[in-house]
Parts: sequence; structure tokens; C-alpha cells
Amino acid sequence: MSDKESGKGKDSPGEKGFRIPGLRGAQTTTLFRAVNPELFIKPNKTVMAFGLVTITLSVGYLGYMHAMKENDQQLYEAIDSQGERCMKKKTSRWD
Repeated sequence: MSDKESGKGKDSPGEKGFRIPGLRGAQTTTLFRAVNPELFIKPNKTVMAFGLVTITLSVGYLGYMHAMKENDQQLYEAIDSQGERCMKKKTSRWD
């Protein structure tokens, strides 16, 4: 009995219909793979965690800088009609 007759060869009945899921098993060109590498590269959890922490810290820092700028713009030092310094709240022309 040969391998083909016993069903243990390369083309066994269980593996005939098997395909690799997703785009990894699809017929694509090298240009398509070069332009869209995220579709074909296996995810790296360490790099994803580092990127998530980096983006979170960056957005947090931008928010912090914006909040500090907003706080600084509320009061300013002015000289009144008698020549004394005083702190005034900044107002808009629209108010």
C-alpha cells in the first residue's frame, strides 16, 4: 500500500480544502505587500504596548501644556489710573 492509497500523502483528504486565513494566504504582488505591511506582519505585543504608552503620554503632555497655558491667560498685571500695579482678569471684547 502506497502513501497515496492510505491517505497519508501530501494531498490527504483533510488538507485539500485547507487555506491560510486572511491575506497571508492570498496571491498578492510584492508592491502590495510593501505598501501594506501591516496586513502581513505578525502583531508584536511588546511594540504595541510601547506605542500605546508613548501615545498616551504624548497626548497627556499636550493636554497638560494646554491647561497650563489656559491658566496663565486668566490674569495679567496692569497699572491703574493712580499708577499702582494690580492683577486683572483678562476679558474678551465679545463679553
